[in-house]
Amino acid sequence: MKQRHPSVTSLPPSPDDERRGRMTKYLVMMSIRVVCLVLILFVREWWAVVLLAAGAVLIPYFAVVVANVGSSWVSKAERPGAIEVFRRPDTPGGPSAQGPDERAFPDAQGASSGEGRTS
Repeated sequence: MKQRHPSVTSLPPSPDDERRGRMTKYLVMMSIRVVCLVLILFVREWWAVVLLAAGAVLIPYFAVVVANVGSSWVSKAERPGAIEVFRRPDTPGGPSAQGPDERAFPDAQGASSGEGRTS
């Protein structure tokens, strides 16, 4: 089975780039809020004042939500395939005939038979 390696174009953006993008979105939305607050002072129609006030109150909530969402790079990034476990065939006296401790620590075989103990 051929393994696919991730290419540079399929990798997610760096954390610095993602943070910069989120800060830019937040700054733009909060600038719109400041414009709404300033326009409330100069607009004379009641419906426009209500609309601008609603924008000035609701925009901070949406700015925080949009800034915290980030990008959905998880679905764009390539994931490795399923993990395949390769095992050696069982052979008499082979590695599978030994327990896991004997394979991990070859010098423990003598200790398990009592040769290396000092008690």
